[in-house]
Parts: sequence; C-alpha cells; structure tokens
Amino acid sequence: MAKISVERAHTLGKDAAREKADKLAKKLNEQYGLEPQWSGDTLNLKRSGVKGEVHVADDSIRVDVELGLMMSAMSSMIKAEIEKALDKALA
Repeated sequence: MAKISVERAHTLGKDAAREKADKLAKKLNEQYGLEPQWSGDTLNLKRSGVKGEVHVADDSIRVDVELGLMMSAMSSMIKAEIEKALDKALA
C-alpha cells in the first residue's frame, strides 16, 4: 500500500476552503468514481483500491490518500495530479 500526503496553506478561511474542497471532490467523483462524504471538516473519499481524506482547516488543506496494491504502482503520478488539482482549486 502506498500513502500520499499533500498539504497546502491558504488564506480563504474555512468556509471558502470547504467550498473549494467540495468542488474538487465533485470533479474527482466524475473523473475517478471517488465517492465524497463530509464528516465535520473532513471530506472522506472512497472507491475500490483508493481511500482518502481532505482535511480542511482555517489556513490549510491536507489531502491524505491510501492506495491499494494495484494503484500503488502509479503513486507518483497520482501525487502529481493531486498537487496540480489542489493548487488549481486554491488559486
């Protein structure tokens, strides 16, 4: 299993950051079938072989992802995509 963690600081405030995370989750659902579900300030994402969380704070967003065996081989590419998507969402 591969684990990926990406964190970015922001100055949006928690509510605006949650909105950005929600938009990002909808895009991930459309593209990759990741099912989003909020639990407090944490957005849980899940599908076969992938489990992740988006932690929204007042000044940062952290994405933690665990990849199953089949997806682990693509971990560096997936991390790069997460970084790109997160940077774009917070821009």
